[in-house]
Amino acid sequence: MKKSFVMTAGLFGFVGVTLGAFGGHALKEIISPEMLEIYKIGIQYHLIHAVVLLAIALSGKEFLQKSFMFFTVGILLFSFSLYAYAISGIKFLVFITPLGGTCFLIGWGLVVYQSWKHVKE
Repeated sequence: MKKSFVMTAGLFGFVGVTLGAFGGHALKEIISPEMLEIYKIGIQYHLIHAVVLLAIALSGKEFLQKSFMFFTVGILLFSFSLYAYAISGIKFLVFITPLGGTCFLIGWGLVVYQSWKHVKE
């Protein structure tokens, strides 16, 4: 796997922890509890998939590159749309979130398919 993949995973982990701390300390005084919960959902999916990105990057399995890409786009669309919505309240942003969720689903589907195709018993 490419060095850039490990670096991308590390960057997403770093940003996820930073945004989580920001939400836990600064945002709880500014946004409603309902919006904070939406923000936390974004953090949860962001950090879970950052760890998945790191696992894929460190595995060295070239056949998982497409999953890596879908998970990356999933974080950007799903989590970041939730962050932006929770902070701004702009309702349109929630229409972007399912696109990110779809990317996560495609990424996981590719993990299953590519593993079935390439991994020996």
